Amino acid sequence: MNSSFRQRRLTAAAVTALAVAVSATACSSGSGSGDTKSVGNGTYTIWDPYPQFAKSSDWAKLLDQCGAKAGVKIKRTAFDTSDLSSKALLAAQQGNSPDVLIVDNPVVSTLAEAGVLTTTDENKLDTSKVDANLLAAGQSGGKTYGTPIGANTLALYYNKAVLKKAGVDIASVKDWKSLTAALAKVKAAGKKGITFSAIGTEEGSFQFLPWFWGAGAKLTALDSSQAVSALSLWKDWLKNGYAPNSVLNNTQTTSWQEFATGDYAFSENGTWQLANAKKAGFEYGVLPIPGATGGNASAPTGGEFVTVPVQKDTGRYTTSQKLETCLTSGDNLYNTDTTLSYVAPTSEVQDKQVAANAELKPWVDAVKAAKGRTSDDLGTRYPKISEQMWKAVQSALSGSKSPTDALSEAQSAAK
Repeated sequence: MNSSFRQRRLTAAAVTALAVAVSATACSSGSGSGDTKSVGNGTYTIWDPYPQFAKSSDWAKLLDQCGAKAGVKIKRTAFDTSDLSSKALLAAQQGNSPDVLIVDNPVVSTLAEAGVLTTTDENKLDTSKVDANLLAAGQSGGKTYGTPIGANTLALYYNKAVLKKAGVDIASVKDWKSLTAALAKVKAAGKKGITFSAIGTEEGSFQFLPWFWGAGAKLTALDSSQAVSALSLWKDWLKNGYAPNSVLNNTQTTSWQEFATGDYAFSENGTWQLANAKKAGFEYGVLPIPGATGGNASAPTGGEFVTVPVQKDTGRYTTSQKLETCLTSGDNLYNTDTTLSYVAPTSEVQDKQVAANAELKPWVDAVKAAKGRTSDDLGTRYPKISEQMWKAVQSALSGSKSPTDALSEAQSAAK
C-alpha cells in the first residue's frame, strides 16, 4: 500500500466518522508527543492508550523487550483513548504514522476505511489462533486489520446475601423470564433489583447491546420486534421498581457505586470492576448475561487491537510484524491481560487464565459469546446507529415515547 493510495483514502467522510467514533469513547489522563519524524531506522515508534503505565511498568518493559528481540529500540508514546484515535488520523494525513498502533477496537474499522492501517495479509501477521468473534471487531470489507491484545465485556455481578434473603437460587436464572422473577422476589424481600447504565452516550448503548442482541435483534434493524422486546424489558423493570430511575444518568462507574452499597441483587458491569468487587465487603458472583430464551447473550467486546499503520517505507513492516507478534504471543498475552484485567483473545491463554484464577471462568464464557460493535461489516456506520440507539433508550425509559415509537424513530434517523 503506497502513500498515494493512502492519501486518496483519507476522505472527509472518514474523518467525520472517526470524529464521531472517538467522541463516544471514555477518557483517561495522559500525555505524550506524537512526533515520529526524528526517529531513525533503528528506532520504532509505538503508540498506546495506557498512560497509566509509567516507564518502569511491566507493560513498558515488555515493549522494550520486544524491541530488543527484533533488534531495534522502542520509542513509546501513551495517549488517552480519544486523543490517540484523533492523533492517529492526523499522523496518517501527514504521512507520519507510528510503526505500531494499539487502538480501541471500535475505531479499527474506521481507521481501516480511512486507509490508515495495513491488513494482516500485507504485514504477514498470523491471527489463526485468535477467537473469530473477537477478531471480527477488526475486520472490514473482508479484510483483517490487526489482532486483539485482549478483551473485556459485560456480565451480571450478583450479591449472594441479597439473593439468599430473597430466596433466589442463582442457578434458576437462565433467561429473561427467570431473571425478572428473581428481581420480583428481591423487591418483595425489601431489597433492590438491578442497576445498569442507560446514559445517553456510548456507555448506554454498550450496556443495552447484550439485551438487544440477546433478543436476536440486529443493528441494521433498530425497530425490529426483537429490539422492541429488549427495550420493553428495561422499561418494565423501571415501571415495576426492579431498576432505579437513576439508570438514565448512570455511567458504568456510578452504576457500580450503587451496587457497592450492598442493597442491589444485580449489577450489569465489566471485568474492569473485579478489583472493586473484591473490596465491596460482601460475597459476590458473576453470571453471563442471559439471552431472552436462554443461553449466553452476546455482549459487546471492549479492549484494544494491535495494528500496523501504513508507512511510506514499506520495508519497515517486517520489523513491525515482529513487534506485533511478540506483543501478542502466548506468554506475553497472559501477563499483559492479567495486568489489564482482560480476557485473552485465544483459547490457549484463556485456559491458562482460568487455571490460575477460577473466578475468571464466567468472564471467559461471556467473552466467547461476545461480539464486536462494528462486526457484521458495520464499520463507520456504527457510531451513527449507536447514537440513535441510546437516544431511543433514553426516550423510552424517560416515558417520552413508547419503546416501539422510540426505536422506529431511531431506525429512520440511522438510515
